[in-house]
Amino acid sequence: MPPPLSSFNLCNVPPPVLASVAFQRHPRPVHIQGVRRTHRRLFAWLRRTRDPQDRSRRFQEYMDVAFRLHQWRDEPEGSGRASLRNSYFRYLRGWMADSSSREAAVLKAWAESRFGLPPCHHGTPIRGPDDPSYLHYRTAAARSEGRTNALRLQLDLLFEFIQDEVRRRYPGPPRGLTLYRGVHDLDEHEVTARPARDRVVVWLNNLVSFTRDPERAWEFGTRVLEVTVPTSKIVFDARLLHTSLLAGEEEVLALGGQVEAKVRWW
Repeated sequence: MPPPLSSFNLCNVPPPVLASVAFQRHPRPVHIQGVRRTHRRLFAWLRRTRDPQDRSRRFQEYMDVAFRLHQWRDEPEGSGRASLRNSYFRYLRGWMADSSSREAAVLKAWAESRFGLPPCHHGTPIRGPDDPSYLHYRTAAARSEGRTNALRLQLDLLFEFIQDEVRRRYPGPPRGLTLYRGVHDLDEHEVTARPARDRVVVWLNNLVSFTRDPERAWEFGTRVLEVTVPTSKIVFDARLLHTSLLAGEEEVLALGGQVEAKVRWW
């Protein structure tokens, strides 16, 4: 069984709705409460800027100033320097290297706190809050996040920036983006229905990586899930940040939950 959903979150869509196939079919905008209002001057400037690279540059400059990320050398103590250097970039790189790393645990804990979607896997399956695997994941997240400077607030602003860019690239109501994910064994996932031989309804982790390139997805499994991911569930897209500090322009990080997917075999 999938882990129980939280009864609350910090966004405008309830967890059971956000994690449903109905949301996948009929998506709507998702916002974290208060972020755009708190940083309204940044988003007002972004609205006036047509060049996407200029928007990305201004966003990164704003993050540096708002969270003092560029001032780590001025800190007299090592812990202070480390907390500023351990920015959202480090945790995104950690996720790309290993989705079961300590950095990945922090990202999953952020998603759980903001969207009410608990993880169902971190190194091993997580069946619920009483599962020892859940305690292991929370411990790893707490230890790693404790060495950061307001990391969850950084990730909040990153999510809203990415959503702002997504709406520019795909104007109009939120739509679905066809993405791919390689898997080795469907039995390792929580399959809740099989509408057809080549279609499944599967419960994905609260954060999950996809790729735009189906050929690259084959590098990560013997089967490929073709999923229509709502643009309003995209957390990070390297193409939209325009930076050389993060590799993998085909990788997209999105919120998970229950999805309907087409299965491709060799």
